[in-house]
Amino acid sequence: MQAWAPPVVSTTIPDRLGAAPELMLYDARTGQVEKTDPGDEARLYVCGITPYDATHVGHAATYVAFDLAIRAWREAGHRVRYVQNVTDVDDPLLERARATGVDWADLAGRETRLFGEDMAALSVIPPDVFAGAVESIPLIVDLILELQAKGAVYDVDGDLYFSVTSDPLFGEVSRLTRDEMLPLFADNGGDPDRPGKRDPLDCVVWQRARDGEPAWDTVLGPGRPGWHVECSAIALEHLGGAFDLQGGGSDLAFPHHEMTAGEVQVARPGEAFARAYAHAGMVGYEGHKMSKSRGNLVLVSRLRAGGVDPRAIRLTLLAQHYRNDWDWADDLPGAGQARLRRWTEAVRRGGPDATDTVNDVRAALADDLDAPRALAAVDAWANGQGRTVDGSAELVTAVVEASLGIALPLVAEDTPRS
Repeated sequence: MQAWAPPVVSTTIPDRLGAAPELMLYDARTGQVEKTDPGDEARLYVCGITPYDATHVGHAATYVAFDLAIRAWREAGHRVRYVQNVTDVDDPLLERARATGVDWADLAGRETRLFGEDMAALSVIPPDVFAGAVESIPLIVDLILELQAKGAVYDVDGDLYFSVTSDPLFGEVSRLTRDEMLPLFADNGGDPDRPGKRDPLDCVVWQRARDGEPAWDTVLGPGRPGWHVECSAIALEHLGGAFDLQGGGSDLAFPHHEMTAGEVQVARPGEAFARAYAHAGMVGYEGHKMSKSRGNLVLVSRLRAGGVDPRAIRLTLLAQHYRNDWDWADDLPGAGQARLRRWTEAVRRGGPDATDTVNDVRAALADDLDAPRALAAVDAWANGQGRTVDGSAELVTAVVEASLGIALPLVAEDTPRS
């Protein structure tokens, strides 16, 4: 699957400033902010969309957050290998296709393309590997066979389930009790009450073919993959074990990240799935988490079509700390537009020495991706008084583009962005 085009970075931070500080991130597994230690190459997996309601600002907030992590790693001198999946066959997608009378594959393709357009508009760095579940079925089948060989998969009326108790570390990712897990499992695609299961928390890895649904003929029998094992197989294939960071929205900590970790840790005993887990907060609107069922989605494409500069949308997202839950309000893009104007005007007229500004932006992002603090540092420079220093505007433009993903032209643009 082809990802979107990468953003063009027209400026770089001068070598005289050296590398940025090493990235510190809150690790959900330990409950503490920890220093990342990726070596020469940082390896990152971020769970992608199920393509039927892309791209609302909750999606965008998650991918912008991990885009900041990629930028922080790069500024600290690391290469980054980034993998993201697309769940292009799953129950919610099939249900939407039936409800709207659209072919499921056409729906998935259309929404995936729209997602890519939105990510490109928001200057989100694309993954090195952008893998769909459908194209990854051979990898998924191979992983299920490994789990079968270890006695960790069993059959319930033709459906294959992963036994969570086969992973002695099960529960370490989310740090939840079983009593806390059960309702979350039921609310997020699980079937704790199904007769024949060994444990209510066991998750399906291969679903037998059902009438009217897509299926693939494999050694497991005709059917399609479960949700969690898709990410397990894709991450293992393209990043290997014990990669640096597993990312996604906070609603994925359980069951999704717990299950993906368990499956790989059973298939490859003694090797952790990921070294750390980071989660972006949920974005609400009109008093509830954004969801298609409630009809309270704010779509990036509609904001763009309504004339909102994508840079203003990105600035709106960056004004919130990535780990916080927060509510979207219709007037927020206006504040982002105003900040964009202030910054643009400031770099065109020039300003005071920007060395401390650059250092403050980089330090803020290295400190658990504190984007609001980074924005405040640029605000302070833009509002600064006193002697204009040659090269200061270029320096601010460089750090804002490289670290925050916001392009600030030093001269007036010929055409507006869309």
